[in-house]
Amino acid sequence: MKPAPFQYHAANSAADAAQLLGDLGDDAKLISGGQSLAPMLAMRLVRFDHLVDISRVADLRGIDRNNGTLIVQAATPDVLVERSDVVVASVPLLTKVTPLIGHFQIRNRGTIGGSIAHADPAAEYPAVAVALGAQMECLSVRGTRMIDAADYFVGIWSTSMESDELLKAIHFPVWSGRVGFGVAEFARRHGDFAIAGAVAAVELDSGNVISRCSIAMFGVSGQPERALSAESHLLGSSVGEISPEEVGRLAIADVESPSDDANMPATYRMSVAASTVATAWTNALTEAHHG
Repeated sequence: MKPAPFQYHAANSAADAAQLLGDLGDDAKLISGGQSLAPMLAMRLVRFDHLVDISRVADLRGIDRNNGTLIVQAATPDVLVERSDVVVASVPLLTKVTPLIGHFQIRNRGTIGGSIAHADPAAEYPAVAVALGAQMECLSVRGTRMIDAADYFVGIWSTSMESDELLKAIHFPVWSGRVGFGVAEFARRHGDFAIAGAVAAVELDSGNVISRCSIAMFGVSGQPERALSAESHLLGSSVGEISPEEVGRLAIADVESPSDDANMPATYRMSVAASTVATAWTNALTEAHHG
């Protein structure tokens, strides 16, 4: 199929894109890599009168570290995130999850901001943002505002951004010390969206006591799920005091409305989620312990 007719606009800068969104209103949609939007347009699942192309906007691409924060501009392609030495040294969890996103052709075109703004509940980047407490830098003609990841994702393909706002950059806190990160997901085939997955981060003190930790799940409900109950049980515990399987059970207990459909019953999805949490947590602990 072909998309419904639309008018094409090429933005020259982030400010220009914001101005176009403000002028064109709800009938406008941003497009960069187009890996999620283009198929939806082609199948006419969505329709917009105006598409604003930000793929060539220089000030929406790039990766920079500013003291304790990694700032990734929204139109930065996934492949650059995957290969960046700055990302590896600052937020290695991004490096770990990126190879799980689709296939290399998808990662060459897809962007980190596109994934986060699209807010697919089975996507990896939103879960990383939630787990690490990232902030979303959103731009409109009214100015810039920061939205915490915990408040940004509000449902399937839904965020708390206003219709005239664009996601300009994502600010990831940099963890330091004896830290480790892990990711695990289960999909029918490599490159498919995950049936369930999890990311984990942990910091150990000199006595191998958990001083900080974070776990987030994806694919389990309408948005990324932070495993707050599991985290509270883990804080202050020694390595190995709580088994990975118990961490998985505690994590899924926080999911109030698990996704349930004819192809994947909620009970099976939760079982898979618990297993991915256990694996991600084990990998994060191992990395921190030997780091």
